[in-house]
Amino acid sequence: MRKLNLIKITFFIIAAASATWAQDNPQKPVLITGEVVSVNNDSIVLNTKDGATTVSLTDKTEYKHVSAENPSLKTATPAALTDIGVGDKLAITGVWPADKKSLPARAVYLMKKADIAEKNTKEAEEWKTRGITGRVSSIDPVAKKIGIEVRGFTGTTTVEVTTKDNAKFMRYSPNSVKYDEAKPGTIADISPGDMLRALGDKGADGTTFAAEEIVTGAFQTVAGTVKSVDTAKNEVLITDLRNKKDITIAVGSTSLLKKFPEEMAQRMAQFQGGGQGTARPAGQGNAPVGARPQGAGQGRGFGQRGGGGIDEMLERFPTITVSDLKPGDMIAVSSTKNDTDHITAIKLLAGVEPFLRAAQAPGGRQGRGGNQGLGDFNIPGLDGFGTP
Repeated sequence: MRKLNLIKITFFIIAAASATWAQDNPQKPVLITGEVVSVNNDSIVLNTKDGATTVSLTDKTEYKHVSAENPSLKTATPAALTDIGVGDKLAITGVWPADKKSLPARAVYLMKKADIAEKNTKEAEEWKTRGITGRVSSIDPVAKKIGIEVRGFTGTTTVEVTTKDNAKFMRYSPNSVKYDEAKPGTIADISPGDMLRALGDKGADGTTFAAEEIVTGAFQTVAGTVKSVDTAKNEVLITDLRNKKDITIAVGSTSLLKKFPEEMAQRMAQFQGGGQGTARPAGQGNAPVGARPQGAGQGRGFGQRGGGGIDEMLERFPTITVSDLKPGDMIAVSSTKNDTDHITAIKLLAGVEPFLRAAQAPGGRQGRGGNQGLGDFNIPGLDGFGTP
């Protein structure tokens, strides 16, 4: 879950060290961070947030290895240039020269790619075995209790989430389900209808959960028929199937566009129509795929974790672009919840006609919404947080 945040924590620690160094240095030191693109005896090229940056090395450059398990300067150990490889994360201190062509490195702090991957794997497994996902149904900020609805294959269970001492709250940023872009929050930020994922300990009867970390966000699912496509603006205009209003879908650089294989969509829609489980109305807390922590094994709807679920399958579905869409296509989109007619897609799925036909059909579990002919629907892959 903390994937990139591990290195961020290290950077904050190193920044403090840089500030100490600055007290004795008349020139302003800088701290740059990034992933190693290439390395040789006298320079390193990093991929930073500002693009490729060259760092020059001297015989006075110091090298330190920082543990992914315990990212602290106190536990840093001596390292060497030969320890650095492509894909490793580095934090480098130095002072820019006048031409700013290359940063002479005073100190290089290294976090190995393999160490980060091992840490991520351990944390993903922990969230898989000790996590829970659901839609917020009630909040008691005084008692620090949150009621959530956890959906499984056979129905919905109400779980009372309480917080342990020093529990951590995080909140997803608008138009993002990336954990490294989430901001610290409080229980006061949470509202009914939000999606919630928590890490902690489940009660013996399955109706209680003691959380040590909680991440939440307000999301919605919109489904409709494509009315027009603007490839120049990377936008799609749809007619919302629920209220018949036009909505403009903006597709950004981080939006994920996939297409359901036709046969698989039909099978899943038939399963949903067979009375298995309970679907939620669109716009009632449905959250997009794409965020750490990884699956909790509960509340996942279709394809729960542990058996190669829908989130893993979606990664293998065909990737599409805006230009692949045409008027008349039916699509479903997940986005940050808002009441405007212009949203930014976090995830866009084409090939969802079987699910929407099932929602519109009379009888069965998906045809009971009574909202302008469109009942409750669940598009696998737009429900739950999933993987980045």
